[in-house]
Amino acid sequence: MQEEKKVKVKVKKGWLAVRVGSEDEDGGFQRFVIPISYLYHPLFNQLLETAHEVYGYHTNGPLRLPCSVDDFLHLRWQIEKEATNYHRHHHHYHYHLPSSLSFNSC
Repeated sequence: MQEEKKVKVKVKKGWLAVRVGSEDEDGGFQRFVIPISYLYHPLFNQLLETAHEVYGYHTNGPLRLPCSVDDFLHLRWQIEKEATNYHRHHHHYHYHLPSSLSFNSC
């Protein structure tokens, strides 16, 4: 059987590749491409601070995020939901980290 070759996929301008999950998790690590605007969201900023504590600043390849894939998907859903509500209603929102969302070291 032939080995799968890892192909580096170029990320479009304005987007960022991230690596989420752990080897212990079903499916292991997963790669996601997110808009750079996420970097300015308070919830994502909390995750970035945790990533810095766990991995430091210097990494090769996609940015590694220390959370489960499920937690990341929930975070992404929350950010997109708030963005949709903001554009729909033009209100200001206060961001609180949901208690169900934990950024544990992978």
